[in-house]
Amino acid sequence: MVDFVEEVEERLRAERYATLARTYLPWFAAALVATIVGWLGVWGYDTWRDRNIGRASIAYDKAIGVLSSGDQTGAFESFGAIAKDAPAAYRTLALMQQGNIRMASDKSAEAVVLYDAAAKAAPNPILHDLAGLRAAQAVMDTAPYAQVETRLNALIGDKQPFSLQAKEMLAMAKLQAGKIQEARGDFNAISLTLGVSPAMRARAQGAIALIDGGQAGLVGQVVKAAATLPPSNGLNVPGLSGAQAPEGAADSQDQGGPPAEDSAQTPAGNAQ
Repeated sequence: MVDFVEEVEERLRAERYATLARTYLPWFAAALVATIVGWLGVWGYDTWRDRNIGRASIAYDKAIGVLSSGDQTGAFESFGAIAKDAPAAYRTLALMQQGNIRMASDKSAEAVVLYDAAAKAAPNPILHDLAGLRAAQAVMDTAPYAQVETRLNALIGDKQPFSLQAKEMLAMAKLQAGKIQEARGDFNAISLTLGVSPAMRARAQGAIALIDGGQAGLVGQVVKAAATLPPSNGLNVPGLSGAQAPEGAADSQDQGGPPAEDSAQTPAGNAQ
């Protein structure tokens, strides 16, 4: 009798397990398939991305070589090809290089369009604000003050990577617009800012001295030529994830304006 009861219980358990298996096995199988497909998708995307980055890196280096040889037309076309379908960081750098080439040819209107496109394509705040700063620099001498102010104010803030450079450029724009005392106040604020580079502080103090001496017209020659964008070695372009350029990074090369190809020349080996 005991054996019979145990046999019945065993059959009931087997039927219950079979029922559970029929109920949940399809869900388990579906989850397993989804996991495998997801993993293969991630692996495939990473492989595709790395391959594209590698191709873009090689193309970018070749374009830099063409630019270094003095062939600006060929370099512009090479960067244009990169800007069409390269990963975002390389696309941004290529557009900025095209803007630099147009600026070197005194075609500031075309340069602004390219810099704005670079800012739009930028995958992170550093490249975005760098392109925005270039665009503001390109319109400094031609656009109304209000337009320059709008562009630069968008780049000023505690979390903006080039806030000090934008403030210095805005002070210069105010000076050009005849807002001499406002410009002096801005230069004074820059000179007192903690963390500002010695070169930028010296420029601000020199500008104040010229303004106080009635020689405000000379400030442009002193400041505008030196208040350039951050050099390539001041940016951690590879990947650029989480990298924050110090606000004084622009001043490690304060010997005049930057060469046209300088600020976006660093290869972006792991650019996303």
